[in-house]
Amino acid sequence: MMTQPNPEIDIYLEIGQKKVIAGAVEWPGWCRIARSEAEALQALLDYGPRYATAVNPTGSAFQPPAHLADLRVIERLDGSATTDFGAPDAMPAADQRPFTPADLPRAEMILQACWQAFDTAVQAAAGKTLTKGPRGGGRELEAIVEHVLGGQDSYLSRLAWKRPKQPATHSEWAAQIRQAVLEALAAATRGELPEQGPRGGKTWPARYFVRRSAWHILDHAWEIEDRANIANPG
Repeated sequence: MMTQPNPEIDIYLEIGQKKVIAGAVEWPGWCRIARSEAEALQALLDYGPRYATAVNPTGSAFQPPAHLADLRVIERLDGSATTDFGAPDAMPAADQRPFTPADLPRAEMILQACWQAFDTAVQAAAGKTLTKGPRGGGRELEAIVEHVLGGQDSYLSRLAWKRPKQPATHSEWAAQIRQAVLEALAAATRGELPEQGPRGGKTWPARYFVRRSAWHILDHAWEIEDRANIANPG
């Protein structure tokens, strides 16, 4: 019996002056950055198994592609200084689509998977010494946790959603932020999120919020795994 080939996966490229970001349109969090289009696509392919390890335990049926030919670039976006810094900044056209009740379970599943992957990495790295960069750079584990929670907290403001007050412990803060995220996304399906924040700034569409959040959480989960020398399938 012949094996059916993987269907092509739609990819967008965010192209800065120094760096290029490749992201999967329908798979938030599967996103890699490199110095050229070819290198970014190769990095995305290489991280397919790691992404599958992260998202599949919560019910996803993601199948990592085996070949670069399985990645189909459908959109190229202009990057910015943020892109060259190493973070996504441009919004794929697909993220402008309405966010409906039918979209909510999958978005929740992906975010829950990313949160779980991050928590697992933090727990596995506890007590380990994280390797430093060539110039001695890199946050310590507690600082990474606080950075990721702070990012999630600030992203809530991009939905014009009330941010929880920071409690005494990181675990309490994480629980409150994650509950607020789920409530905000549910409100988005009902059309209850404004298009502008209280100070007039433009808010993020819910789909882009999920994409940006999933990238940030997984990127740091993988950083922790790598710097703590935690075994992974990547």
